[in-house]
Amino acid sequence: MTGQRRHRNSSKRRRPSRSRSTRAELQFPVSRVDRLLREGNYAQRLSSSTPVFLAGVLEYLTANILELAGDEAHNNHRMRITPEHVERAVDSNPQLSRLWGDVATSQVDDKPQSTKNC
Repeated sequence: MTGQRRHRNSSKRRRPSRSRSTRAELQFPVSRVDRLLREGNYAQRLSSSTPVFLAGVLEYLTANILELAGDEAHNNHRMRITPEHVERAVDSNPQLSRLWGDVATSQVDDKPQSTKNC
């Protein structure tokens, strides 16, 4: 058999690799959540399903907040969601406002005063 190479399992083709986010059907990056959990030293040991679950929870909360903020923007006849819409959406929802509790919101003016003399 010179010149010919036979590979084991040559009839099987290797499947293309799929990310953990794709396997879990999530948009949030499971691998990044896993890395941040491990680097943060939140626990000595982590289950392999922990970052998948946390990414799913974060994606669910984000989708809910964005949907409510989009409704708020639509009610104000706006095409874009602004931080004010997000803040009003969270404040108007009792469950989200309880979750956020006493989180300080920004106290920035809408339009800063210009110091130019024209």
